[in-house]
Amino acid sequence: MTVITVSRQYGSGGDEIASRVCEILGYKQFDKYLMAQAAREAGLTQEEMIDFPVENHKVRGFLDRLFGRGGPVVKAYFWKEDETGAVVSEEREYLEEAAIPLAQNAIRSACQEGKMLILGRGGQAVLQDEPCALHVRIEAPMEKRIQTIKQQLRQTKEEFHADIDLRREAQDLIQTRDEASRDYLQEYYHVDWADPSLYHLVLNTSKLTIEEAAQMIASLVRIFEAEHRADAQPAAA
Repeated sequence: MTVITVSRQYGSGGDEIASRVCEILGYKQFDKYLMAQAAREAGLTQEEMIDFPVENHKVRGFLDRLFGRGGPVVKAYFWKEDETGAVVSEEREYLEEAAIPLAQNAIRSACQEGKMLILGRGGQAVLQDEPCALHVRIEAPMEKRIQTIKQQLRQTKEEFHADIDLRREAQDLIQTRDEASRDYLQEYYHVDWADPSLYHLVLNTSKLTIEEAAQMIASLVRIFEAEHRADAQPAAA
């Protein structure tokens, strides 16, 4: 059973491509699977980690806080309803050294389950030697990424901002996010996240649309799966 890991530069379209690949292949997104694993490790039930329709309660917020690179102590917020039906939160602190193995265990479990797409989180390093894993890297030139993030910033800001201010903010975001990803892989796995030898496929989204990139990945996955099925067949007598 195949697992896809996707590493991406910030603003390269990697998130959108990953979502589209899951739609094409019927693969599951890893984040909710990771949340379930984290709940079990933390001694919580799924019901105690409700995905409320409020932005701050979403799954990604929980994961970013638990598995983000916020310092030596990681704060995780668990949301639930009390006996009156009101939403309450409980804050727990984890040493970062404890949070990382939790994510690693969930990634390895996902590999055993198969048909899962892991976006970021060091999947390409954790599963580097796993034959079930197909590793993909998404990149784009800096200028294209700046324009993409600028457009996103325009859509989220109510008041007018000068183009030069948006450009500076976009550059800062790209630098911060890319450095965090690079440092995470270097610190915990001692690999260079941009090393092409880590990946089966590296795509430049300045040359491809989101749909074209997703279809290329899906096609490679189908070939990958067919080869593994053939290898699993018993040899003819």
